[in-house]
Amino acid sequence: MSIRMKTQINILKQSDIFYQLTPTQLELVANLCEEVAYQAGDIIFKENSNSKELYLITQGEVEIAINAGASPSAEVMITKLRRGQSFGEIALVDEGLRSASARAVQKDTTLVVIHRDRLVMLCESYPQLGYRLMYNLAADLAMKIRNTDLRIREQLLYTTQRDNNCK
Repeated sequence: MSIRMKTQINILKQSDIFYQLTPTQLELVANLCEEVAYQAGDIIFKENSNSKELYLITQGEVEIAINAGASPSAEVMITKLRRGQSFGEIALVDEGLRSASARAVQKDTTLVVIHRDRLVMLCESYPQLGYRLMYNLAADLAMKIRNTDLRIREQLLYTTQRDNNCK
């Protein structure tokens, strides 16, 4: 096994989406991985663009931002992701439009890119791998939804308290 393959398997092991995959399953997924380098400020994808890839951060940081207004300058960063974290998971479920933009924050940001079609084909060929991957994906997305819900509740509570104090 090559050093590149071992490195990609280690990156996959760090990601919650590939939790509890066997070494053989990790190797099968690693064969699909493509490594891409970005510099600080590079756009990885734009909000409302087509989505067909899952990304894992191997080095550097990525910020996820949404457009909060009519102009491109109204972009608001909603989170910053680091080594071992993934983004673009929704692309595995559907091929809809991206709900946010992603931008490299640091120079030499390196990502592993996994194309949806190839990963879906692998899941169909190996149902146990597909089941584990989709189970982990559902758990990851559920956690992100809960965190978003808490942030919204916190914001609403803060706004309500501030409005009551201003009266």
